[in-house]
Amino acid sequence: MQKIIRISTDRREALYDITAEVKKAVAEANVNSGIVNIYVRGATAAVMIQENWDESVQSDVVDFLRKIIPRGVWQHDRQDGNGDAHLKAGLIGPGETIPIINNEVGLSTWQNIFLCEFDGPRANREVVITVLGL
Repeated sequence: MQKIIRISTDRREALYDITAEVKKAVAEANVNSGIVNIYVRGATAAVMIQENWDESVQSDVVDFLRKIIPRGVWQHDRQDGNGDAHLKAGLIGPGETIPIINNEVGLSTWQNIFLCEFDGPRANREVVITVLGL
């Protein structure tokens, strides 16, 4: 089963929790055992599994990436000013794969799935959710 969800982002850099949408897709697929892959389409966004309890962790991720990959100093910035967004997205990566255990996403208590926006705001980020059963 495959489903595309669309996320609207409202900041240049932020993490957006998409866990509920992924869990819904897994439930709809009715797969007892397998994997779910979450993949963002685009070269300036990423997908990350991170702590869900405290939003400061998500802010820390964005702050950390801003410190190690600053804006405005890359060759690509001469093209369209988003060289840092490409590097951040490449470092984090466009997707995650998670086991499905007893028809549920196999996250731990403190894990959620986040769309990482590095070049927003965007009206339409497409995330592909692919569910494969064993």
